[in-house]
Amino acid sequence: MTSTLAPTRSTAAGEGAAPRRRTRVLALPETRWAVTALLLFVAGLPVYLLDGPAWAWGALFAATYVTGGWEPGWAGLKALRDRTLDVDLLMVVAALGAAAIGQVLDGALLIVIFATSGALEAVATARTADSVRGLLDMAPATATRLADDGTEDTVPTDRLAVGETILVRPGERVGADGRVLSGASEVDQATITGEPLPVAKQSGDEVFAGTFNGTGALRVKVERDQSDSVIARIVAMVKEASETKAPTQLFIEKVEQRYSVGMVAATLAVLAVPLTFGADLSGSLLRAMTFMIVASPCAVVLATMPALLSAIANTGRHGILVKSAVVMERLGQVDQVALDKTGTLTQGVPQVSDIRLLPAAGLDENGLLALAAGAEHPSEHPLARAIVEAARARGLEVPVADDFASTPGTGVTATVDGRLVAVGSPTRLRTGKHPAAVVAEELEEQGRTTVLVELDGTPAGVLGITDRLRPDAATTVAALTALTGTGPVLVTGDNPRAAAHLAAETGIGDVRAGLLPHDKVAAVRELQEQGRRVLVVGDGVNDAPALAAAHTGIAMGRAGSDLALDTADAVIIRDDLATVPAVINLSRRARRLVVQNLAIAAVCITGLVIWDLAGTLPLPLGVAGHEGSTVIVGLNGLRLLAEGAWRRAARPTPTT
Repeated sequence: MTSTLAPTRSTAAGEGAAPRRRTRVLALPETRWAVTALLLFVAGLPVYLLDGPAWAWGALFAATYVTGGWEPGWAGLKALRDRTLDVDLLMVVAALGAAAIGQVLDGALLIVIFATSGALEAVATARTADSVRGLLDMAPATATRLADDGTEDTVPTDRLAVGETILVRPGERVGADGRVLSGASEVDQATITGEPLPVAKQSGDEVFAGTFNGTGALRVKVERDQSDSVIARIVAMVKEASETKAPTQLFIEKVEQRYSVGMVAATLAVLAVPLTFGADLSGSLLRAMTFMIVASPCAVVLATMPALLSAIANTGRHGILVKSAVVMERLGQVDQVALDKTGTLTQGVPQVSDIRLLPAAGLDENGLLALAAGAEHPSEHPLARAIVEAARARGLEVPVADDFASTPGTGVTATVDGRLVAVGSPTRLRTGKHPAAVVAEELEEQGRTTVLVELDGTPAGVLGITDRLRPDAATTVAALTALTGTGPVLVTGDNPRAAAHLAAETGIGDVRAGLLPHDKVAAVRELQEQGRRVLVVGDGVNDAPALAAAHTGIAMGRAGSDLALDTADAVIIRDDLATVPAVINLSRRARRLVVQNLAIAAVCITGLVIWDLAGTLPLPLGVAGHEGSTVIVGLNGLRLLAEGAWRRAARPTPTT
């Protein structure tokens, strides 16, 4: 039987949309140059260490300089034309200076490090652009426009004008933001609001572009221009947040500029001052090049990267992908967490949690559930699947249904074992004090979605259906509260009663429900205005703007939408929510090691520079001191690769 029911949550996240246009990593020129430089360096290293022919390793290292250094060097020269110095140009000059006095290996390694860094930044930028394009593909390219005389016309959605009427057939995506004029159906709008179940829509209800219509036909009046639709606003907010520089980045750029100018001035002074007092050119040049090497920030670079990259590798082994060293550092600064509900604290899978029999039932729970499952079996509605799965979980045989019929927004009817079974919404019983209405209201107060089961026209029972809470949700909330000193905030598009019930189960005190994507962004910015560094954890397209606007964003990997996965700074691959406090703890330890390493590097560099300026620092000793400090800070950072580092981070008591 071919079904026209609303797609599932996973379908809404992307199935049926235009093919995802994803940039290949090696298609980026920055990546190709970085990989080439790395391969050349790896090829030349054993030849150099084994005292092979000088022409061989010399040629390989020279090629490393060219492939890895020409792009940052050219960018630095263009910046210099605008009277700006940056560290990239300084690193190229330092590498060339090292080569000029015979330290070719040091210079090549420096080139490889910076080429790789630039490639990673280019990949991240390209993936963000891909995800934004993928979101735009969610909205259908065409819609069926209805004229005043009832005739139909298929037009591009970007040509729809406010006030026009469109027809949305069963199984189609809604072409524009608008309001239902007539018809009834159920619309899966998980991509916009995050609600786990399709929402009944009838005359007067609002619908959003890109959401999936169920079994009924809807006539919708367009209320927003395509450029002002909810999806378009999500795209704009993601772009805006992605292009905004963090205060830390702005600070680094200021330091970079000053350091670059200072290094150039100091190196020229070291060369020029002795010459002024009659020193020979060779000795002065050697002293200046020694200064260039010992003052080179290689140790400073490695003071930061090994610790952060080791933490990234460790979290990766435990199911969290942290996208960059900057993200790993920022995670340790978090002091407020905002959690999405559906797909984050819950698994996004409805399940039957309650079976309430009514006096007229005349059968037990298993009998009622089997008949309801038989009637729902032909349906592909998420609630129908939950009922069928509940029956199978109890080992019940699901009977065959005859005369199956589905009414949008109401439910299904079928003949099962000779009885007329109706399964659907109990809304029509609200006007009286029917026992079924009382039971339904009681379950809904507990955050349940209710389904009425009727046998031969008589209400026989009410099923309570809820989203499945993750088993580690409550412990994660408690750990985050202890870690940050503040309880997490629940931000969800779901209804307030369901949100309040889940918050009570998990121990969350601050609940903000019924939020659209821009409302979540507003909630995050409100917290940030209070001086908070906010971590947002979510999974859907509707969470993407908040993930981008937050200080740091983490996406759930298994059910996460493409946009959420690309927008987030980190991804929980295995959907293990308990890893969130662990990665924050590990980040804090990594930041402490970075501070230690920077202190070590600063002491070594300062000592060697003073020695070179105040006395005569032999070049081999200068290189040994410089490389020795680099090795020390590197090994110190690599301590975070150990399994014990993760176990300590994952302890219930936070390591502050």
